[in-house]
Amino acid sequence: MKRSRRLCILAFMAIIFLIFITSSTTSVEAKKHSVKKSKPHKSKHQKDKKGNPSPDSSSAPAAPLPNYPTGSKIFDILSFGAKGDGVSDDSKALEAAWKAACKVPGATLEIPSEFKFLIMPITLQGPCMPHLVFQIDGALLAPPKVSSWAKFSLFQWINFKWVHNFTIQGTGFVDGQASEWWTPSDDIYYIQKKSKHIPSWKPTALRFYSSYNVTVQDIKILNSPQCHLKFDNSGGITVNNITISSPESSPNTDGIHLQNTRDVEIQHSNIACGDDCVSIQTGCSNVHIHHINCGPGHGISLGSLGKDKTVACVSDIVVEKISLLNTMAGVRIKTWQGGVGSVKNVSFSNIQVSDVKVPIIIDQYYCDKSVCKNQTGAVAISGVTYDQIIGTYTAQPVHLACSNAIPCTDVDLTNIQLKPSSGYGGLGQALCLNSYGKSLAPLLPSGIDSCLRRDGGAVKRIARSREHVCF
Repeated sequence: MKRSRRLCILAFMAIIFLIFITSSTTSVEAKKHSVKKSKPHKSKHQKDKKGNPSPDSSSAPAAPLPNYPTGSKIFDILSFGAKGDGVSDDSKALEAAWKAACKVPGATLEIPSEFKFLIMPITLQGPCMPHLVFQIDGALLAPPKVSSWAKFSLFQWINFKWVHNFTIQGTGFVDGQASEWWTPSDDIYYIQKKSKHIPSWKPTALRFYSSYNVTVQDIKILNSPQCHLKFDNSGGITVNNITISSPESSPNTDGIHLQNTRDVEIQHSNIACGDDCVSIQTGCSNVHIHHINCGPGHGISLGSLGKDKTVACVSDIVVEKISLLNTMAGVRIKTWQGGVGSVKNVSFSNIQVSDVKVPIIIDQYYCDKSVCKNQTGAVAISGVTYDQIIGTYTAQPVHLACSNAIPCTDVDLTNIQLKPSSGYGGLGQALCLNSYGKSLAPLLPSGIDSCLRRDGGAVKRIARSREHVCF
C-alpha cells in the first residue's frame, strides 16, 4: 500500500516537472519571437520592394542652413549662400532669402551691415505674407559695367512686383554704380543699336510695380543709371527720411518718379540728382510732398504730360515746406502740345528757393528738342495755387506759358517774394501767357500783380470740356 502511494507521488511530481519545462520553453520562444517583431524600421535611405524610399516617421528633420535658426523670422542673406564681398554674384542668395521670407508673416529679410552684395538685375515678386520687412543695413551694388546687363534687364535693376504691406528700411545703401551709363560709350551704343527692342532709357534702381501699402524709409539710394526710386500702378505709398544722391552731371536721373500711383506721402528726405527731385506723371492723385530738401537738379515737376497726343490725368497734389537750392526749376507743371486730359487741384506752398533759375513754372509748350511742331490741343490746367514762394532766382521769377486754345484757369499767386540772386544780374520779368486767376500781396517783383488775367468765365468752360476723359 505504501509502495503504491509512493509511486503516485512520484508520477505527480514528474507531471509537474514536465509542465514546468514546457512552460519555460514556450516563454523563451515567445521572447525570441517578440524580439524578431520589434526590429527597428528601415533607415530613410532604404527602399521598399517598388524601389521607393521607405517612410521613416521617427527620422530627424533636415538640418537647417548654416547660421540659420529654425523657426526664426529673420532671414539673413548670408545664410542663403551670399558672399558679401562686393565682387561675387549674390543674386541667387537674395532670391532664395526673399522666397523663404515671403512665406512667413512678419518676416525680415536682412542685408547685414559691413557687407557689400553684388546683385544682378532681379525681380522680387509677391504676393507675400503681410508685414514683410527688407532690412538693408549693408550695401546692395548694381553691376558697374554696361556690358554686364542683359538686354531684357534695362528697364530696372531691383524690381518689386505685387508686394503688399511691405517695408524697406535700414541704415545701409543701394548703389547703382552708374558712372559708365552717364558717359557715352561703345557698350551703350552697341546695346541700343543691335536690338530694336532695347529702349533708349536706362535702368531704374528700385522699382515698385502694382504694389500697395509700401513704406521706404531711412535708406540711401545712390548713382542710379536713371530713376532712383519709381512707383507705377501702385498706391498707399510712404517715403520717409531717405537720401537720394547722384552727380549733377548725371543725365535724366530722377530722384522719385510716380506714375499711375495714388495716395502717396513723401516727407523728410534729401534729394540731389541730375533731373527732377520728384517727378509726378499721369494717373497720379492724392500726393502729398513735404519737408524735402531738393538740389541740385531740376526741381519738383508735374510732367511732362500728354506726349504724342496721349491722355494725362493728375489731380489733388500738395507740395509744401520745400527747400530748393541751385535747381533749374522750382515747382513746375509741364505738358506737351496736343495732349488731352487735365491737371487740377494743385497746391505749392511755403517753398524756399535759393539760386533757382525759374522758381515758378507752368509750360504747356514743353519740348525736349530744339524744334517741336505747333499743335492746338493741350492738357487743361486749373486750380493751381502758389503761396509763400520766397527766395532768389537767377533768370526769371515766374513763367506761366499757357495754351491759346486751352488756357490755364484759377491760377492763384499769393505772397510771392522773389529777388534776383546777387552776382547773376538776372532781372527777368514775370511772364503770364494765357493765364487766368488772381494775385494777392505781398508780391515781388511788382510786375506779378498785373501778370494774370482776371476774366476767365468762358475760358473755364473750355477747360472743363477737356476734363471729361479723366473721370
